Amino acid sequence: MPAVPDKKELQENPALQAPKRSQPLFSPGTSDGQALVIFVLGGPGSGKGTQCANLVRDYGFKHLSAGDLLREEQDREGSEFGDMIKTYIKEGEIVPMEVTIQLLENAMNATIEDNGNRKFLIDGFPRKMDQAIAFEEKVVPSKFTLFTDCPEAAMRERLLNRGKTSGRADDNEESIKKRFRTFVETSMPVVQKFEKEGRVVKVDATKAPDEVYQDVRKQFSREGLEPQK
Repeated sequence: MPAVPDKKELQENPALQAPKRSQPLFSPGTSDGQALVIFVLGGPGSGKGTQCANLVRDYGFKHLSAGDLLREEQDREGSEFGDMIKTYIKEGEIVPMEVTIQLLENAMNATIEDNGNRKFLIDGFPRKMDQAIAFEEKVVPSKFTLFTDCPEAAMRERLLNRGKTSGRADDNEESIKKRFRTFVETSMPVVQKFEKEGRVVKVDATKAPDEVYQDVRKQFSREGLEPQK
């Protein structure tokens, strides 16, 4: 079993040797050379997935999940990151943000090339402050963060109910507590940073999903984003 790569090995990985940029790859927007990014953050069980599906359907966003991209990449034949990702996940370590950001950038470029869509919902990222800063410096500053706000008790109840049928190993009492604590300690500072900058759309996620979505639509409209006709 290979050991988790150290910082020097990581920096020397050929797949991460993208040219160092003095400015982000894209500027914010939907024209040539631009990309519109909305981060979607919220604790486990706060309904992020449901709201992302609604926004993809009505607003034409491309939904990118950092977790899904990592899982796909580790199994992709010929992947330059696959073994490294597997090692980190097996060791219970967080995959270095350089890898996650590169995968997000690759997915954005592939989508633009494939169908010209420059509107992205990035779900479950950034989980930590350094990820937020690095992505905005390297790829594009986000327009805002959609924050699905839900207290721990409500999330716990939802996840335990989901666990009865989901088969997900992390939908159990112990795991839920840990995931919520991790969110509060590492991701909430990111939400608070963006909130100070006036770049957070916050919705009360304790309501029924349809009501939450009505709120999301109202707030998106205030930000100048309307559903596609």
